[in-house]
Amino acid sequence: MDIRPAGPAQLADIADLFDSNSTTRGCYCMWFLLRGGAAEAGWGAGNRARFEEMVNSAGEPAGVLAYDEDGRPVGWCAVGPRRRYAKILRSPILKTARDPAEDDDVWFVPCFFVRVGHRRGGTTHELLSAAVDLARRHGATAVEGFPLAGPGPHRDDRYLGTEPLFAACGFTEVARPSARRVVMRRAV
Repeated sequence: MDIRPAGPAQLADIADLFDSNSTTRGCYCMWFLLRGGAAEAGWGAGNRARFEEMVNSAGEPAGVLAYDEDGRPVGWCAVGPRRRYAKILRSPILKTARDPAEDDDVWFVPCFFVRVGHRRGGTTHELLSAAVDLARRHGATAVEGFPLAGPGPHRDDRYLGTEPLFAACGFTEVARPSARRVVMRRAV
């Protein structure tokens, strides 16, 4: 599997991947970037336009994109400086686990998406490992996520990742704000 940083040159590939699913086609990975109901208000074309604008103007990649052996985009992991994610900065999940002074230096992994037909084959693990490497190359001191707690089974919100996935990639628990969520961190 080939995994690349997602910048302006990958926008067509991101569109190909996101358009394969009604949720990603609507959200366009804007849920954690926008405050309040802005992501819902922009569902579809509005979120796509905002995402493309962010990718074109950001100094860092918007995430990492996985390609299969035929060069088809099959997986996505959003990652970037924590300061990028406006909704996360206000989240009660991170209230006790977040030091605002680290928002520029700590990167965050809010979500994943893997194309149907490519799931359950290790793609998400490879995406998370690549996200950590990307953060390291861009000077991050740590990478965090807030996956679903416990081994599962998890039927909803799997786009957040799971505690076993993050643990397998070297992340450790920072806080357990609820029975469903755990904040995990890996120093880089």
